[in-house]
Amino acid sequence: MVLIPVALLFVFNYLPIFGLVMAFQDFQPGLGFLNSKWVGLDNFRTLLYLPDFIPALRNTLLIALGKIIGNIVVPLTFALMLNEIKNKIFKKTVQTVTYLPYFLSWIVLSGILINFLTQGNTGNDTGFLNLILQNIGLIDEPVNFLGDKQIFPWTMIISDIWKNFGYNAIVYLAALTGIDPGLYEASAIDGAGRWKQTWHITIPGIIPIIILMTVLAIGNILNAGFDQIFNMYSASVYETGDIIDTLVYRLGLINQQYSLSAAVGFFKSVVSGILIVVSYKLADKFAGYRVF
Repeated sequence: MVLIPVALLFVFNYLPIFGLVMAFQDFQPGLGFLNSKWVGLDNFRTLLYLPDFIPALRNTLLIALGKIIGNIVVPLTFALMLNEIKNKIFKKTVQTVTYLPYFLSWIVLSGILINFLTQGNTGNDTGFLNLILQNIGLIDEPVNFLGDKQIFPWTMIISDIWKNFGYNAIVYLAALTGIDPGLYEASAIDGAGRWKQTWHITIPGIIPIIILMTVLAIGNILNAGFDQIFNMYSASVYETGDIIDTLVYRLGLINQQYSLSAAVGFFKSVVSGILIVVSYKLADKFAGYRVF
């Protein structure tokens, strides 16, 4: 019985290595890792001619960049506005409401958003957002937020910002508490208004945190959000919504091209590793942040 936990520990420790080996093999489940044919870099050469790889890489970068920019600008703006509120009860209520979506998984949120954003054809099956936009006269026909390839990436970016901005805003609010109140009092005596105080005191005071949040996000630039996109995308938006992680899923689990999917995953891991190293170097240089 003692051998069972030991065997499981061995499998879980070395399973990622087996996956790495698959990227250099023509892996056949019936033959296993040891007997499958070794093909060297052939799978990586195949990536260059794979029709879905370059679009998936492009979509990953564009969606991830949109999320990174949005998850810095929106929470920062929200934190600055929330910091001006003097009513503590109202302030805490707003913080709590905006923070709640962060605790929900994309499995739950995807089901909510699918119903909320449904295009529909009649009033009974049209999503709530389309009904609002139609009632206020912004659109004449329901918008297909999840089925239009031009709109889908923006839907993913905006919904991700909505989910995370409450949490990110707390980081900036914490940074704002570290600014010396005496600076605001001195500037007010000199005649500076709230805008000048924000521009010349508040922003410079939290710029290290802004830089830190930005450079740390660089390491996740190839993580465009598998859980989110997988639960809301469809074949109609593959052209602009397919990312590296969903491509790996389709190649490996749907098409059973195990070695090719492992090669795509390995490519992503290598590039992500390089970006993480670069981001930590930048964090150390511009924000003084070091892991070790």
